[in-house]
Amino acid sequence: MPGPVIESVVAGTELERVLPKVTTVFESDDTFFGNIKKRDVEIVSYREMRAPMELRPGGRFQYFNPDGGDLGRGGGPTWDKAVVRPVFLSENIEYTKLTQWSTDDRRKSVINAVRRLTAGATVEIKRQLDAQLQGTGTGQVGTITVVTTSGGVDTYTLDSEFGARLVRYDQVIQVYDATLATFRGKGVITLWDVENKQISVTPAIAGATATDVLVVDGLTNPTALPGLYGVGYHHSNASTGTWLGYDRATTPEIRANRVNGGAAALTLPLPRLAINKIGNRVGIDNNFDPHAWTHPCQAQAYEEIGQLISIIHKAPRDEALNLYFGDNMQLAGAPIKQHFNWSKKRIDFVVSSVWGRAEILPIGFYTSDGRRIFELRGASGGVAAADIFYMIVGFQTFVLNPAATAYIDNLAIPSGY
Repeated sequence: MPGPVIESVVAGTELERVLPKVTTVFESDDTFFGNIKKRDVEIVSYREMRAPMELRPGGRFQYFNPDGGDLGRGGGPTWDKAVVRPVFLSENIEYTKLTQWSTDDRRKSVINAVRRLTAGATVEIKRQLDAQLQGTGTGQVGTITVVTTSGGVDTYTLDSEFGARLVRYDQVIQVYDATLATFRGKGVITLWDVENKQISVTPAIAGATATDVLVVDGLTNPTALPGLYGVGYHHSNASTGTWLGYDRATTPEIRANRVNGGAAALTLPLPRLAINKIGNRVGIDNNFDPHAWTHPCQAQAYEEIGQLISIIHKAPRDEALNLYFGDNMQLAGAPIKQHFNWSKKRIDFVVSSVWGRAEILPIGFYTSDGRRIFELRGASGGVAAADIFYMIVGFQTFVLNPAATAYIDNLAIPSGY
């Protein structure tokens, strides 16, 4: 007698259920870039843009003898300029024809892959720009603390300040020594573990070691060719190097205000000192309105200070319990802006009115003869069944008055981060 009809017999008739919504399981934060891009944009050519600055007050103040005394000679203010030239960046998207044809109809796929790639390219380039804006203009996006190699693949554990937050899966990354003078090699990120601060790079890079740094591809000489100038470049009190054409050693007026956290936990006097340093430089009546940009770990450290001095008044009724503060936190009057891309060791008092962009090319498609999408070529020289397009942008950032900015650095990173 025939047996019962089992599931394997009818499997070919079963319908497959695919949820109609695709869930994104990674972040695309561009909070700081979004803040900067809202400012008025200066449209520039590739010639250096000049930002005039009244650098030093003038005149010679003195007492004098009105009974025929010599009043002496006079002086005047010093004017100078900051100079800015755009840099160019791209997000490159490639796909095969099979990907396009397999997803170009709702009867075939829950998404149109090419349309999704096109929309995502704009989001992703903004996210990458935001990562670049955390740096010092060298394109550096990570520091290696441990190297392990297996099967032709390097696995790097990155430092706690940024971890793997500023890089992305499938990104081509370069490895340089800590001085950015020695190029080790480059590879593709084939594992991206943000939680454990690890990435894998394929192929393995000979000579890569702890203290080496990761640099975005395309900067072939990061000490000479600038990347995008970020917070670490503009918010710096360094007395060596240059800033927008100025010699930092001989021009203290263009240095930002620094408060050293001393590798210790955040304490209340530090933000007040940072704000007062701004006032000491630009005057109490100047209407600068800083926001305290920081990683949420330092916002947590500040919150914990507040929790230590909180008193709960219990009313004689059922009440909800929430021992945490809301989003309306301030540091010495400066509203806190939290951003996961930020250095875990810094709090930067950013004055949006002094930040700007010199833009030669807004974010958009690279085009040639009206074309946005380009066919690839196969090894034979014939057409490959694959296309590529590029999302590009050309701009540079500037700060009109570094003396109106301040930062706290060298803070201890709270446990768990």
